[in-house]
Amino acid sequence: MEKEILTKTKELLLIALGIAIYTFGFVKFNMAHELAEGGVAGVTLIIHALYRINPAYSSLVFNIPLFILGAKVLGKKSLALTIYGTVLMSIFIWIWQCVPIEIPLRNDMMLVAIVAGLFSGVGSGLVFRYGATTGGTDIIGRVAEEKMGFKLGQTLLFIDAIVLLASLSYVDLQHMLYTLIASFVFSQVLTIVQNGGYTVRGMIIITKRSEEAAEAILNETNRGVTYLKGQGAYSGADFNILYVVLNPSEVRDVRGIMAELDPDAFISIIDVDEVVSSDFKIRRKNYDKS
Repeated sequence: MEKEILTKTKELLLIALGIAIYTFGFVKFNMAHELAEGGVAGVTLIIHALYRINPAYSSLVFNIPLFILGAKVLGKKSLALTIYGTVLMSIFIWIWQCVPIEIPLRNDMMLVAIVAGLFSGVGSGLVFRYGATTGGTDIIGRVAEEKMGFKLGQTLLFIDAIVLLASLSYVDLQHMLYTLIASFVFSQVLTIVQNGGYTVRGMIIITKRSEEAAEAILNETNRGVTYLKGQGAYSGADFNILYVVLNPSEVRDVRGIMAELDPDAFISIIDVDEVVSSDFKIRRKNYDKS
């Protein structure tokens, strides 16, 4: 019980850290240098530019009806974490506006866009990794997916596109292009942080020499190999399919093994978001051949 409480506390603190990082970039780069943003955050920037209403207040006001809208879809735990994240976001936006920190980038907008993307990507990655969100269009996307069958990614992209177009009411085309650069950096960094820097590949191998291939892979890389039962749709013949999870450098090793053993083997290489196993380590284990 005590361990569970410590784990939950750690997760809440890391979510808070993520929101602090995200909002620092939001205030010190997006707001300070007129970079637009998608979703509810982007709407608050539009309102701030046109009516001088503080995003710390408007973001909370916009999210309250969204909490009500998504209450049934999100479930109690997700809703609680979303409320926690949204309230913290408003608090940190207000705090960072009060803290007199200036980032001297000498009006280099390219550098501003890249750093803005880094802060938002790192911050959001931590928040998403521990099961929270900062509310906003995530809720709309989930409701649209649940009620109308729209795909979450398509809904979020559509909303972000509308908000970015509306942002042209206060930013010029040049700043919008820098915003797109920041968004690209954000998406790349978000994936890395959310997955914990995970870089793993899966290999599916179909070969007539499956047993020899499995033994060679075990001996050369010390990675576990799993047999999947397959059957040719045309021939009807049964055979073993090899599945193995590797780090990127080991993919080259296995391709070399198969090039020597069976040049005609069918090999499919896929990205693996995460592996949940007490036995798997990203780094290769030392193999004792003695």
